[in-house]
Amino acid sequence: MVVVLLAGMPGAGKEEFVKVAIKNGYSVIRMGDIVREFVSSQGLNLNNDIVGKIASNERDKHGEAIWAKRAVEKIRKMNTSKIVIDGIRCPEEVQVYKKELGDVIVVGIFAPQHIRYERILKRGREDDVKTWDEFIAREDRELSWGLGNVIARSDYMILNTGTLQKYYEKVGKFLKDIETGDK
Repeated sequence: MVVVLLAGMPGAGKEEFVKVAIKNGYSVIRMGDIVREFVSSQGLNLNNDIVGKIASNERDKHGEAIWAKRAVEKIRKMNTSKIVIDGIRCPEEVQVYKKELGDVIVVGIFAPQHIRYERILKRGREDDVKTWDEFIAREDRELSWGLGNVIARSDYMILNTGTLQKYYEKVGKFLKDIETGDK
């Protein structure tokens, strides 16, 4: 089984990586979807503040790796040999995946802050930030969970600063290389 764990700051290009992975036959688990499903199941609105607070509260109550543990439950029900888990936020999640799924490949996606902010404003997801101050607060929250450590310790780093087409090509080549053992 090929398991790729994606880590990156908001707007770095994780979702675009996922699009390429799907085209290459990968199944996908989005950590953010697991959080949003949980928030919705509680009858709460999906906005940045509420989603962030619930994510933090669940981490405080059940441990830093709670979202990874919930994701593993879903993964066990899937019939797949290639999977991308999008949105790793802390080292404890990486440890859960290593323990439960065996060998995993941690991939950090990097793009500069100003580029990521502009991307977030353009994508307009319901729970996205709307202002620079909200953007910084979201970054600070995610960094407080240990996201910077996951990115810094990733097995591979992909820089996403060029055109979307070049990024798609870079990701496609990367996926082929890990499948063939060239990485």
